[in-house]
Amino acid sequence: MALSADYPRFTLGNALTAEQRAFFAKYGFLHFRPFASPEYVQQILKATQDVQAKWLAEGVEKVNGVPIKYGHDVDGSRIVQRFAFASQHHPVLHELLQDKRFEALFPLLEAEGGRVGENEKDGLVVNHYVNVEGSEFSQMGWHTDSLRDVFYGKRIGPMLNVGLHLDGTKATNGGLRVIPGTHRQGLHKMLFRKKYYKDVFYDPNELAIETEPGDLTVHDGRMWHRVAQSPLLGAESRRRVMYVPIISGKYQPKREDSPTPFYLRFLHLVK
Repeated sequence: MALSADYPRFTLGNALTAEQRAFFAKYGFLHFRPFASPEYVQQILKATQDVQAKWLAEGVEKVNGVPIKYGHDVDGSRIVQRFAFASQHHPVLHELLQDKRFEALFPLLEAEGGRVGENEKDGLVVNHYVNVEGSEFSQMGWHTDSLRDVFYGKRIGPMLNVGLHLDGTKATNGGLRVIPGTHRQGLHKMLFRKKYYKDVFYDPNELAIETEPGDLTVHDGRMWHRVAQSPLLGAESRRRVMYVPIISGKYQPKREDSPTPFYLRFLHLVK
């Protein structure tokens, strides 16, 4: 579904506008600017660094059954490159998810019982991409977020993946790519259009989502998307973004003794 790079960037208030809902229905995503101020972005980054320091010191391997992905930064130091349930480990991150503007997104689920999944699925995920030797996270191949439902033999439920972008990313520096309209595809295409995570290549129908620090993006969990690797090396390639699911249906929180979900066995493919 053709869409140019000058697609509209919206402002998120306490309720979605008719234009915003129509855009999402057609294309499967929304881009809001700005959501968080520069000062607030810095507070959030400091909170993630605090959690990282704690987990490194304690040797945390999993949180609520979800593996933590470690790698190395530009100076060779060990860092967390994929956090899970981060908001359970810092008050600033927990408070972020209480923002009433998230509730404005609930109608996009077209289902009752919408909520921010702070304690469900993988909770608040923080991804830290950097393209250096030793990094374990510089890109993410094509995937949808609905595959996990298929693995568990469940009917695919409505889900939104809401991303708060902590760094500015131009299309020339990699970053989020989506294929607009694929949220309306059939099950066969959702399963087999791409090789999950292994396919990292350009698609002629993809759209680059260029972000500024503090931007918020929302995409339908059924949509094909990827994170392109930066052609740059070192600190210039850095991209940090946090994602939280908005879901409905039965409340299914994770606990410390929760088993590792089957779909996370594919996490090692993400490099």
